[in-house]
Amino acid sequence: MHDILSSSHDYCNPVPEALVATNPAVEVLNTEVLSDNWYVLRKVTFRLRKRDGSWETQSREAYDRGNGATILPYDPSRGTVILTRQFRLPTFVNGNASGMLIETCAGLLDREDPRQCITRELREETGFEIHNVRKVMEAYMSPGSVTEILHFFVAEYTPAQRAGEGGGVEEEDIEVLELTIDEAEAKIASGEIRDGKTIMLLQYAALHILPRGSREPDLARTCRG
Repeated sequence: MHDILSSSHDYCNPVPEALVATNPAVEVLNTEVLSDNWYVLRKVTFRLRKRDGSWETQSREAYDRGNGATILPYDPSRGTVILTRQFRLPTFVNGNASGMLIETCAGLLDREDPRQCITRELREETGFEIHNVRKVMEAYMSPGSVTEILHFFVAEYTPAQRAGEGGGVEEEDIEVLELTIDEAEAKIASGEIRDGKTIMLLQYAALHILPRGSREPDLARTCRG
């Protein structure tokens, strides 16, 4: 289904049979573009064979913003991680009073290789020049309505690798944070960190990279140029 939704912009033509044949229990009947403003919102009508063998016609909307990548830089010698903070409108209109969100650095691929994309995004958002990135997983982040697959990366860093101030590009206004992993975990517990991708990478780091027995005490800090 992801291939179907991410195909060419000739949205109203019948879907090629080859794209549907991968799952004989799904037959796409029609796709309709509802919005093609910022990203693409499509309505897909399809037949689905249920577990009892019967067929049911359904319609669902799917928001296609492309795939993305995210990264958690970590310093094993000091037990610290690099995060960002910026305004996120969707959270502001859904209960986040300030609209500010603490996150891992992330960006959309726009057909770019995930490693290249996240290396560039890391430099633009945080100022850190890091190339030894390592992919640890990928996941659909909101499969009920959004097509996006997110590629998750980690990378070691040192303070000397900060080559610029960061802050993002164009309309972005991104604050760079350096926290100990303990401080970051505490912010998850308190609700100050509640971004899904960030929680996933922080928990991965806590389990596999910076386990509690290996951590040295340090103060959380805000990175500034």
